[in-house]
Amino acid sequence: MADTLVTEMNALGEAAKSAARAIREASTETKKKALLAAAAAIRASKAAILAANGEDMARAKDNGLSGSMLDRLMLDEKRVEAMAKGIEEIAALPDPVGRELARWSRPNGLDIARVATPIGVIGIIYESRPNVTADAAALCLKSGNAVILRGGSESVKSSHSILAAIQDGLAAAGLPKEIVQLVPTTDRAAVGLLLKGLSGAVDLIIPRGGKSLVARVQDEARVPVLAHLEGICHTYIHPSADAEKARAIVVNAKMRRTGVCGSTETLLIDRGVAPELTLAVLNDLTAKACEIRGDDSIRALYPAAKPATEEDWRTEYLDAIISVKVVDGVEAAIAHIEHYGSHHTDAIITEDANVAARFLNGIDSAIVIWNASTQFADGGEFGMGAEIGIGTGKMHARGPVGVEQLTTFKYMLRGTGQIRG
Repeated sequence: MADTLVTEMNALGEAAKSAARAIREASTETKKKALLAAAAAIRASKAAILAANGEDMARAKDNGLSGSMLDRLMLDEKRVEAMAKGIEEIAALPDPVGRELARWSRPNGLDIARVATPIGVIGIIYESRPNVTADAAALCLKSGNAVILRGGSESVKSSHSILAAIQDGLAAAGLPKEIVQLVPTTDRAAVGLLLKGLSGAVDLIIPRGGKSLVARVQDEARVPVLAHLEGICHTYIHPSADAEKARAIVVNAKMRRTGVCGSTETLLIDRGVAPELTLAVLNDLTAKACEIRGDDSIRALYPAAKPATEEDWRTEYLDAIISVKVVDGVEAAIAHIEHYGSHHTDAIITEDANVAARFLNGIDSAIVIWNASTQFADGGEFGMGAEIGIGTGKMHARGPVGVEQLTTFKYMLRGTGQIRG
């Protein structure tokens, strides 16, 4: 059985490698045609996609999946339409392939250009969210890459139904369906083979999921990995904050969707903030059924808060829980975030432009925000159409990973007969 799996997975890699050559050389119009046809196919297949998702949801509930994970897994008509619209938005983006990133001439007359090119074959491993199947496929297609997708076992039927629509779009544009493939088994051993690169076929691995998944990928991968481990995001309220803005932003940042990586997990409140505003914010969160875990200063003001432990400042809850701490000034807020944060997304609420600038420059995170919700940590909200994840490392891509971030580059030298002495 193990030999059979190795053979099957290597065949998947070879097919992707061959398909990568076709999509690398595809024209902008061909890629756009494929994407628009895929979006239309998703709309036409809505009933089948929802039926498949219904089966996944029923099985997930039987298996005791948490509420936040069920929310990630669930599709409805609105989310299916959002998938189709997301693909159309990606289709409308400028083609990232072939962009001239820089150009210069040497004294010997050589003309040198740095030009954006596809990465090749990308392996994407994700959990729960079946819409990632559509987002990942569309982003890779637009950026000229072939992709091998491995969704979570809980979303297997939904992902296969979405894949069928994507492959219909490829066929409509005359492109090979192997440009987008799904690992055909839920066997965890298949993930290990993908991480090893399928005999050199895979150029990059992108994990999108929980801490245990990302940790496994980073530990076992034998090809480059683009990932973020956790989204321990912060919102800091400065004494100059507008009260209405602060209340609205904090509730949205935590409670809009608690299971996304851009959800605020720790709220920092400056000691100079009026107690009335602090109480209002905490009451707003409680009214939304959010559990509050506070330090001694917060619990003295708001006894209903549970005591926060050291571990709370390091926790990505992905649930209706928030840790709250009082800090002495912007420098203390920065120090806390730098010590406990994951370099994902951090926000300040203030009307003082100088304080905002100090925070934005002082926080070494992929995304820093002034007077807006951390839930804007999303490629779609950045105008990228969609994203494959948020990169928190410092090499290659950082922040939302969209079509431009799924390219690398090569140098093109044009000469007139030059030889090197």
